Amino acid sequence: MLRQTHAAAPESTYAAAFHTAPLPMAVIDHEGRVLTANRALGSFLGTPPATLVGAPVAELGGLGLDGRTTAAYREVLHGRTDRMRCTRRLKHADGHALHAEIAVTSTAPGRQALLSVTDVGEQHELRERLRHLRMHDAVTKLPNRSLFFERLSSALEDSATGRTGICYLDLDGFKAVNDTLGHRVGDALLDAVARRLTHCAEGAAARERTDAGGVLAEGGGHLVARLGGDEFALLVEGSTGTQQLTALAQALLSALQQPFDLCGHRLTVSASVGVVERETAGTTPTELMQAADTTLYWAKADGKARWTLFDPERSAHLMTRQALSSTLRRAVDRGEFVVEYQPIVDFDDDVLRGVEALVRWQHPQFGRLGPDRFIGLAEENGAIVPLGRWVLAESCRRAKEWLGRRPEGGVYVSVNVAVRQVWDSDIVTDVAEVLEETGLPSGLLQLELTESAVMGSAGRPLQALQALSEMGVRIAIDDFGTGYSNLAYLSRLPVRTLKLDGSFVQGFRTARHSNPADETIVTALVQLAHKLGLSVTAECVEGPAQAERLRRIGCDAGQGWHYAKPMAAERISRLLA
Repeated sequence: MLRQTHAAAPESTYAAAFHTAPLPMAVIDHEGRVLTANRALGSFLGTPPATLVGAPVAELGGLGLDGRTTAAYREVLHGRTDRMRCTRRLKHADGHALHAEIAVTSTAPGRQALLSVTDVGEQHELRERLRHLRMHDAVTKLPNRSLFFERLSSALEDSATGRTGICYLDLDGFKAVNDTLGHRVGDALLDAVARRLTHCAEGAAARERTDAGGVLAEGGGHLVARLGGDEFALLVEGSTGTQQLTALAQALLSALQQPFDLCGHRLTVSASVGVVERETAGTTPTELMQAADTTLYWAKADGKARWTLFDPERSAHLMTRQALSSTLRRAVDRGEFVVEYQPIVDFDDDVLRGVEALVRWQHPQFGRLGPDRFIGLAEENGAIVPLGRWVLAESCRRAKEWLGRRPEGGVYVSVNVAVRQVWDSDIVTDVAEVLEETGLPSGLLQLELTESAVMGSAGRPLQALQALSEMGVRIAIDDFGTGYSNLAYLSRLPVRTLKLDGSFVQGFRTARHSNPADETIVTALVQLAHKLGLSVTAECVEGPAQAERLRRIGCDAGQGWHYAKPMAAERISRLLA
């Protein structure tokens, strides 16, 4: 019965509903012309519905259908899709503006479609409020990281010829405030910092407008954002150069110098600022922020409470350091390292007694690198263990070859050992295995450790030194005189040789130009060492006057350019021959 009633409903009922509906609507043909429009649409456009009949919808300016939606609109009219929608900010005939969704729905594919206009202002406002909450920091009400990167991306995309700058700021000592006074005071401090930074940025922008005659570069502006924690960033669109950015950074630091009176506490904080500025063309947000982050790190490393400007050369050095660190272990496996040897000569008879093994890296990209470029990195990332094991084996193999050339005494080889090798590997087992594999007598191997590494040794390091000494291996202290210089403590260690740091020897350059204090110190060290049964080798002997004075003082041996520079193993073989 209900179905029959529905089926019998006169078409005029639907027409009445169409014309009296509060939703602006129109039926349009396959060419986009209005077949009929309801009163609501006429009211919206400010014209009687009858006058709309025959008019092309695309020409009804009040509906805002433009070129961007034409293609989708025609797809529906031609029956290729069922529906298209777009949102426009429109103006009602009565003058008020609204956000509206315009929908075109096919009712008879290829022949007719229904156009409707729906006020979505409330939904739009809700979305905008949600977006504002999502894009702003809850504590400081500043733009957050997401909005900052959105603006940064837009600044780089919209300007092909301009420049963009960033001041990346981090508070010094904020964690101490949070830890001692609590998060409530910490949040209050962040909010106060945000207000000062904003005031400073607005003042700078106002001065720049005045200096520019009231006109800033297109897109110019300053955006202060909190990126998280105690990190803030100031984005300068349409930057005029590094001078503008560094002046702004200094202004930010000055603004934060005054104490903050918060929650009954007077707080003083400083900040470190990384400053980067460059052309927008060819620059990505990630590259710019990486540069800013690196520069902020430099500002902190340089002493905090300062700004630091991005330096391409310093950055290149850092990148080189990272590149070296990341390839060190593979370089050992690929055989990129070589060992050179510097002669150690007896002062009494100028006879070659030993050599110091010095590792070099034949890097495929950066060329030949000395140990100062990579040993510290190897100690940091642990690559020193396999590298040190390889240097030990290579040096002992060479020393065994030289023993065949001078069987009556041989030449000892002195190999540097890092502290991490003692802690992170079984150095005693490594040495024992290498000596067994190469057949080198233990007395022809000397291991050098730095003074600071040996002094205060206890537990595993001391046990390792004792075991190596009992094995017959020589133990030497490298760079002696620059650290503790505790000779009394040395008497309890299995040390046989002190290698006198080259800084003392430099004072012996010539007989005419010498430092009496250096000679007094060296004389005292040599005498004390001898009383403890230790021999002394002087490093960095560069001339005959130095060699003569060291011999007269009583030094046992010396090494340096006066005798020879570090050389390949084959040249040592020729010297012995």
